[in-house]
Amino acid sequence: MMLAKKFIKSELKQRKEEGCDTQAIAERIQAALASDASEAEFESLYDELVALPIADTFEYQEPSTLDEIQQLRGPGTRRYDLAWDEAALYDKIYGAWLGRAAGCALGKPVEGWPKKRINEYLSARDALPLDDYVPFDEKVLPDIHRPSTRGNISFMDRDDDMDFPILGLLALERRGAKTTARGIANIWLASMPFSLLYTAENAAYRNFVVGTWPPASATHRNPFREWIGAQIRADIFGYAAPGWPERAAALAYQDASISHTKNGIYGEMFVAAMIAAAFVLDDAEEIILAGLAEIPSNCRLAQAIRDTLGWCREEADWESVWEKVNAHYGHYHGVHTINNAAVVVLGVYYGNHDYERGIVVSVLAGWDTDCNGATVGSILGVKFGAKALPEKWVGVLNDRLISAVRGEGDNEISSLAQRTLAVAKQVSADTDSAEAKSPPGNATGIWFLESKWGDHRVDFAQGTVAVSGENFADTYPIRASNVDNGTLTFAYTIDKGGWDFVVDFDGFMNGDQLDGALYPGGIPAKGKRLALA
Repeated sequence: MMLAKKFIKSELKQRKEEGCDTQAIAERIQAALASDASEAEFESLYDELVALPIADTFEYQEPSTLDEIQQLRGPGTRRYDLAWDEAALYDKIYGAWLGRAAGCALGKPVEGWPKKRINEYLSARDALPLDDYVPFDEKVLPDIHRPSTRGNISFMDRDDDMDFPILGLLALERRGAKTTARGIANIWLASMPFSLLYTAENAAYRNFVVGTWPPASATHRNPFREWIGAQIRADIFGYAAPGWPERAAALAYQDASISHTKNGIYGEMFVAAMIAAAFVLDDAEEIILAGLAEIPSNCRLAQAIRDTLGWCREEADWESVWEKVNAHYGHYHGVHTINNAAVVVLGVYYGNHDYERGIVVSVLAGWDTDCNGATVGSILGVKFGAKALPEKWVGVLNDRLISAVRGEGDNEISSLAQRTLAVAKQVSADTDSAEAKSPPGNATGIWFLESKWGDHRVDFAQGTVAVSGENFADTYPIRASNVDNGTLTFAYTIDKGGWDFVVDFDGFMNGDQLDGALYPGGIPAKGKRLALA
């Protein structure tokens, strides 16, 4: 089925949630579906739908660029004082990986189930109150879930919620604080099977393959761009920026922007900032507020977080809070960012003094149970540290994690934590990436770049790239260039005898210095500006 027809009903719902008046076009879409209209008509309707303006009556401000997001934040501590004690930091990072894995395994067998169904399943098997992993019943659960059930766990089984922290780790190991959206997209293409990605991630990957790169990859035929996919990828960026919520959120933005917009992006920034803050803060409410401070104060996600936190303050019983969350935000899809982020707030708040209670609450609440259990387990894992996590939850994992990521199929969780600590040390020491900012606009000047692909002389005034050879005689046209928030991007084409081979560059500017990579391949390239014009 053509993409426009396949996704148009989901896009219609998405546009309505974003604040568009969709009543008139909804009638035309319904008529087109009923009459099995042509592909061209669906393409036209879809394009018209995505071009709808946000209604003047929409009360929220929801941009999708990092600079605009940061301008709309409320007050908050952007970086906390942190004593760099490697042993203590390793314990927290290891706790985060373990806590995430245990929470993911707890929620994996009942992923997507509503709260009522989970309660009925557990009650019928004498497993309430839930104080261990979900019991396995072959009459209800598929055998693929057996390795994540009570008495059957000997490692963390493969799950996309655990693949994504590894993908993020690979990106950070390559570029550190200078990780970019384009670089992360390249890691996905090199390391992750397309068939194991879903909803927004599947759409973004499909867009990469046909040469549509971030940020356009997040929007083209992608009605899932505010769903939970980015939020579940946040953790590694929090681990990499201990005590530095702003840096964690900015790194998470680079990741989120390849597949998500608006609240989809904010969900990842919110979680990454909470994790970074949890290295320093001990109180759950303060951790939640630190995450809230890194997203626009007047967006739908921020409203849901404030509502949920307020209800948590009022109620000792988490289920009473869940009822209010469901009443206000249950209309969102079961894998949407907003309702699931509210569950994360619920889990972190009620798990303030008890890791087990945190992950159990997150899973019993339903919706995206493995994602929410993993996220809450990760935040609490940082807060408590590995040594304080209950053995019954993390001991059964035997320090082992299976992944679909190429070259990372069978992992020691402790080794992943050691690699993460090394990245965190690098990221925390890099202040250039935090300070190098510039207004958006066209690139200017003449730059000299060095890379394994050869030296490049980039002249934005002439619109050409000369690649090393005899006196830079090989010259190619620049097809696009931009400067935004300290990042310079450009692309040029090489004529390969009738077809164009496109080379992309993106990198961070620090004054007249440039540090980035050339794609495909993510080849490191560094250089300097030779002239301003």
